[in-house]
Amino acid sequence: QVQFVESGGGLVQPGGSLRLSCAASGFTFRRHAMSWYRQAPGNERELVARITSLGSSTNYADSVKGRFAISRDNAKNTVYLQMNSLKPEDTAVYYCNAERVVGRDRYDYWGQGTRVTVSS
Repeated sequence: QVQFVESGGGLVQPGGSLRLSCAASGFTFRRHAMSWYRQAPGNERELVARITSLGSSTNYADSVKGRFAISRDNAKNTVYLQMNSLKPEDTAVYYCNAERVVGRDRYDYWGQGTRVTVSS
């Protein structure tokens, strides 16, 4: 059974930092690319950051480049999102995603989400 335990969300002032964690189980973590998505009220879910299965490559949404950093520890089956210089527009529910492509099929697993609120 696939499970995610997401943690690290909360309320932070503008300019502050948070570190999100997502501990996964129930699938072969090291074979999956991992991503963080977010969804703000009234908006579609958007990709924030992605890291390949072995951590050799990352990519980021333009809105978070230079402020956020995604990393993973395959020994702990955990992916992280370090968020610095937070802005009110970063307020959203953040979701952990595991992705694997086999041939033409894509398999996705989703976490339950953790809320981040940036406000003074």
